[in-house]
Amino acid sequence: LPLPELCVFSFYTLGVMSGAAEEVATGAEVVDLLVAMCRAALESPRKSIIFEPYPSVVDPNDPKTLAFNPKKKNYERLQKALDSVMSIREMTQGSYLEIKKQMDKLDPLAHPLLQWIISSNRSHIVKLPLSRQLKFMHTSHQFLLLSSPPAKEARFRTAKKLYGSTFAFHGSHIENWHSVLRNGLVNASYTKLQLHGAAYGKGIYLSPISSISFGYSGRKRFLRPAPPPPACRDLTVASFFQQSRPIQSRFLQSRNLNCIALCEVITSKDLQKHGNIWVCPVSDHVCTRFFFVYEDGQVGDANINTQEPKVQKEIMRVIGTQIYSS
Repeated sequence: LPLPELCVFSFYTLGVMSGAAEEVATGAEVVDLLVAMCRAALESPRKSIIFEPYPSVVDPNDPKTLAFNPKKKNYERLQKALDSVMSIREMTQGSYLEIKKQMDKLDPLAHPLLQWIISSNRSHIVKLPLSRQLKFMHTSHQFLLLSSPPAKEARFRTAKKLYGSTFAFHGSHIENWHSVLRNGLVNASYTKLQLHGAAYGKGIYLSPISSISFGYSGRKRFLRPAPPPPACRDLTVASFFQQSRPIQSRFLQSRNLNCIALCEVITSKDLQKHGNIWVCPVSDHVCTRFFFVYEDGQVGDANINTQEPKVQKEIMRVIGTQIYSS
């Protein structure tokens, strides 16, 4: 078998991936978010371009074959398995093994797909406690998001010592984040991945102004922010399945999710500023730091400016212990 497929078999043989979903310490909202991003990418008219990577999942009935194979893509079967993952979430009673058993009965590929969704995520994404959230973002769905591999982070820190850095927002439709969490934030200008125009040239588009990035995320209206829902404590994936329905339904029952990231960007001469639209042509000079999610009826503040001293001070208060001690 080619190397990628061989690696999948090796992981399963060693038992690494088979236990990943129930053992990894993550938050219920993180699991929700990963599934919601997968759904958005799979339901997109652009799925053949943006649903990347496509799952490599071993057939539970035939360990020598792949039920989901990147070289033989079957979006319809994948959608069926994902629908089963989400419908099982309504069954909130019993142990994780019991939930897995119910999932296997509904669709033998549902649980393996969920394992892949969790295990294939290459980003470090963690729900922030209320004490470490940026209150001016007006959502309780706030996450630390480090989507750059260690080598890129190292190059970023070297550049930061030379040129310094600042913070800016990056808005993108939720359908794009399935790929970003696995491939990193890339320069999509003039490629098939580009959705919006590149009026100011090739590069990663950013803005210090929240309303501009909200626009790229798909959010068009800005009202009085809704009160945040109760905080959700971090949970294992196993206990995630056993939570009460109000917590479980978070994200997955919302068909209108908007996401924006707060990024750190190197302030070298390469960073082109066209008013409040910034373009960074060097991918190594942009690293995600925070991720904010807004549900139906939840709206953000259009007037946040990352260059204001009070905003910068709050970002550094939160980011100081979260990022540089990670």
